[in-house]
Parts: sequence; C-alpha cells; structure tokens
Amino acid sequence: MHAPPAPNPANPILLAPGDTVLVTGATGFLGSAVLRAVAARGVRPRVLARPGSPRANLDQVDCEVVLGDLGDPASLAAALRGVRHLFHVAADYRLWARDPAEILRANVEGTGHLMRMALAAGVERIVHTSSVAALKVAGAAAPVDETAPLRPEEAIGAYKRSKTLAERLVETMVARDGLPAVIVNPSTPIGPRDIRPTPTGRIILDAARGRIPAFVDTGLNFAHVDDIAEGHVLALERGRIGERYILGGENLSLREFLAGVAGLTGRRAPRIGLPRAPLYPLALGAEAMARLTGREPLLTLDGLRMSRHRMFFTSARAERELGYRHRPWRQGVADALAWFRAAGYLA
Repeated sequence: MHAPPAPNPANPILLAPGDTVLVTGATGFLGSAVLRAVAARGVRPRVLARPGSPRANLDQVDCEVVLGDLGDPASLAAALRGVRHLFHVAADYRLWARDPAEILRANVEGTGHLMRMALAAGVERIVHTSSVAALKVAGAAAPVDETAPLRPEEAIGAYKRSKTLAERLVETMVARDGLPAVIVNPSTPIGPRDIRPTPTGRIILDAARGRIPAFVDTGLNFAHVDDIAEGHVLALERGRIGERYILGGENLSLREFLAGVAGLTGRRAPRIGLPRAPLYPLALGAEAMARLTGREPLLTLDGLRMSRHRMFFTSARAERELGYRHRPWRQGVADALAWFRAAGYLA
C-alpha cells in the first residue's frame, strides 16, 4: 500500500515506467485521450472496459484491458489491484435518456463504488473527471472560475445533476476519509476519436453536412480533447488534493463556432438567429420520437434550458498552478473533422 505524499504542486508526482495506472472510460472520447497522455509518459496503463464496449480507441496503445463495470464492485477491486494512480474519466455523457436514472446510476453510484474501492486498495493519487456542468453560470457577469460550485438542486437535467452529485461525493470523501483525489472540470472537448459521437461531436457533424441552418444565442467554452487530457496528467502530477481545476479553452458564441465549422468544410455559415420559445414544442416532439426510436434527439428541453446562459469559463487556475495550456479552438475542429472523415462519418 502506497502512502499518499503531501499535496505540493512545487514537488510534482511524476509518472514512472513501473507505475500501474488505471484509466476508466478509455474506450470513449475523453478517456482515450487521457489514455494516450498517460502512455506518453512511458507508463503502460491499465484500462477498465465493459465486455461489450468498442475497442477501436484502444488501437495503437500498449495497455492492459481488464473487464469490469462501475456497477460491479468486485470487478473494480480486481481492476485496482496493485494500482498506484487512478484516472476516473468514465461517465454517461448524454443530455437525454429514456430513463434518466441510468445517468445517475453510472455517474454517481458508479463513482461512489470506484472511490471506495480505490481507498481500500491504497491508491496513491486519483484524478476525478468532473465537468464544468458542476459549476454555476446563471447570473455570471464574467467567465466562471472554480469558486462557483453548483448545488445539485440548481442543476438542469440528469447529466448536470449527476456530475454535480458525483463531485460533491468525491469532495466529501476527501474531507472525511482522506481520499487522495484531485478534481478536474473539463469544458467542451473537441477533436479526434469522438467515436460515439458526443453531443458536441454531433453538432460538428451536422454543421459539416449543412444540416444546421440556424442557431440560438448561447455560448460555450471549447478545448482540444488532447489538451484536456494533458491537463489530467498535470493535475495528477501537480494538483492539490481536494482542489478543482477547470480545463478549458476559448469562449465562443454558438454562431462563431458554427461559422468556424462551415469555414473548414466549405459550407455557408448559418445566419438565422432563432428565439427559444418556438423551439420548445419541437424539442417535446423530438424527445417523443426519441422515446420510440431510442436515438438521442439533437434538440432537447434540457439543452434549450441550458442555452439560456453563456457557458463561459476560465482556466486561469490550471494555467497558473498546473502549467496547463490549450491550442486554438479551430485546431480542435479541424482535427475532429479529419478524424470523422477518416472514420467514415463524413463523405
């Protein structure tokens, strides 16, 4: 059992070739980027993967695959055996589900199972992937920083509520049980290997296909997925236990973002701004259709409610304390489009 070192950013914990490092969610979008960032440190990572999960994002990475599930504590105990460091990236990232309880079970109960097992296994350092969804943007007059945690009852939708509850759970375990965890709050990742794709990946694909002729007045913070992944490793190496760090990029209006996608694909940028009120009946219809087909709708009631606020954030703390950096957002879009084309998502 490893004794956790003092959380001193000036005395970083560097990954060593002999370390056993577990990454959850590595078959997915952000997790696969974290896996590559860990492997780039010369470590052969261990991956927790469900039996039926696709393995394409594990290609060309030398890693050990252990079958398991966040809902199965016995499988987590096996995956954590001998592990020195843990990156918990796995999450159910959906803005809509037929059964919202599925999102809560995966993101809250699953996190609780994993953290308790990691504590019992004597894991030295944990990076828990939260989200900027766990931060409060309503009423903000400037980009939000880490001092604005969201209360679960304020969260819009199952996903934001689940990420907020999971972050509070980790914080409680840090204070009460000595859980050696650092929390990171990624913004909106864009880039390669968005295999599912994520809600943002679907927007990029639809914009590239010319299927988004209009937009609502909202804004997001976009960052290259590989920069966010590097931020995870920096958080493990230099982060303070119990602290949270926003890992983001550039703040853009949705109109600017869609124009950027259009410019890289030879499409005409959408120019029509839509009021939200007429879109609510369309969202109701889209969700009703989704309940029949099982396919996640592009337009959702929760998405419309969230779009009332500009979700702008600052990564100043991560830049200052971790040495975090991000590249221009257009590079993330370009890399996403190149990967989508190579993978056959775009003609």
